Amino acid sequence: MPNGLESRIPDARRRFVLFAIGSAVLMLAYAAVYQWAMGTFEGVPISYVQALQVVVETFSTTGYGEQAGLWSTTPMLGLMIVMQMTGVAVIFLTLPLFLVPLVEDALRTSPPSSIDRSDHVIVCTFTPRGDVLVDELDSMDVPYVVVEEDRERAEELHAEGYDVIHGDPETVEALENASAEDAVALVADDDDETNASIILSAKQVAPDLRVVSIIEESDAADYHEYAGADSVISPRRLVGESLARKAATPLSTSVSDAVEIGDDFEIAEVLVKRGSELEGETIAESAIGRRTGVNIIGAWFRGEFVSPPAPTDVIDEHTILLVAGRESQLEEVKRLTRSQTRRHRHGKVVVAGYGEVGTTVADSLGGAGVPSVVLDVVEMPGVDVVGDVRDEQTLRAADIEEAQSVVLALDTDTKAVFATLVIKHLSPETEVIARANESENVAKLYRAGAEYVLALSTVSGRILASNLTEETVIAPESQVELVRTRAPDIAGKSLAEADVRARTNCTVVAVERDGELITEVGPDLVVRSDDTLVVAGTDSDINSFYERYT
Repeated sequence: MPNGLESRIPDARRRFVLFAIGSAVLMLAYAAVYQWAMGTFEGVPISYVQALQVVVETFSTTGYGEQAGLWSTTPMLGLMIVMQMTGVAVIFLTLPLFLVPLVEDALRTSPPSSIDRSDHVIVCTFTPRGDVLVDELDSMDVPYVVVEEDRERAEELHAEGYDVIHGDPETVEALENASAEDAVALVADDDDETNASIILSAKQVAPDLRVVSIIEESDAADYHEYAGADSVISPRRLVGESLARKAATPLSTSVSDAVEIGDDFEIAEVLVKRGSELEGETIAESAIGRRTGVNIIGAWFRGEFVSPPAPTDVIDEHTILLVAGRESQLEEVKRLTRSQTRRHRHGKVVVAGYGEVGTTVADSLGGAGVPSVVLDVVEMPGVDVVGDVRDEQTLRAADIEEAQSVVLALDTDTKAVFATLVIKHLSPETEVIARANESENVAKLYRAGAEYVLALSTVSGRILASNLTEETVIAPESQVELVRTRAPDIAGKSLAEADVRARTNCTVVAVERDGELITEVGPDLVVRSDDTLVVAGTDSDINSFYERYT
């Protein structure tokens, strides 16, 4: 198997064998020289076995016995000095280089090659989005097992506490070892060609197993479906569509990506703009709930999601509020978050980067009737301006100063961060909507000045988790879920008496009662035994709600 550890250990063993043979030959040669030198320089004839004993004692530093008193001539003493230095080099310098890998291998805790499990999700293999997916499954108490071909990676995951087995997910044997016949689903999360092979093996092992496949290139979707995938997900396309929605509906004036709960009642996210009435106020000082009637479920503070936000949390120009309310109430929140000083633009949207995500953004904008300018370093059909988005001249050629927004769909986060700085320097009023390849760079992009950032790995993992479970995800880039559930343990109590939010961090956003949706949910509302509560919260908080109240 061509991976680092798998090839390193056998190679170390081969070198060790060669080292042992070489050391033996060296000592036998020294024994012959020592026997000759004793007879020639000291006039003391000894047998070859006696000479070999002296050489072994020298190399192992165990002493010389009676032989040491027989050395008196300069050539003999010189020979012994050379022999001693050789022995030290062999024993104390060379030997550890061969033994260390073997000792590490002996002490290493190897991951299992099979697992006995049922009603679980099999993840093939472990990627950043797979990491998010595993966290989501953990929070939902859904068992899983990762099948990882790379032994070194499997050992690392095993040491970190992940449920992982070492095996090639393309093989029937590995999937059988992962108890595929008893699993509820399998996620193929490798490159497009490998995933097709995984799908075929999975369907051979368990024809009724639900298989969800991840594709990097949208053209692979048909082939994966033909191979037997029950669901094919293109994270880059989904992220591109989400970015396009943000750009098509200007964040400064509209509520975006609203999730409808009932007639005229929605959950939505709203960006706070520079110069708005709320900027610089704490959640408590803003009195958003009292002024508008909405319920604040959570908030993003420069890329960090908090649910629910603390009364002392300060709202700034990059804060995104996740709120629930009627359309008129959300419109009032929108008014409060709108800039009082900056003009709203209706110009084009600049799309920087024309890969899978950028292409999706441009296509989605075109379908929505929003004019766009596509910018890329490579000249190709569909690209309007050729150049680097980090270059001021290129941005001016794209008419950046009149652009409504810029969507950054670049291949590295380092480029996106620098591009954001350049854009904000040239045109502070242009909104920057960026894709982050790694979730840890989201906060950095916000600090650089981006108005909205989506992390590809986080969104992908969340979408996968939503696809595998029945729970509704409000916003894939956050960890907020929306569930409908009954809570018999608080029947007959008011929400204030149950103290739901303080005890679980969850927000009861609505109550379904006798076929009607009650949206005016205050602390005095008494829960009935037949009520269905609409609850929003993070994965772990929803689990806490279930444990405490259901």
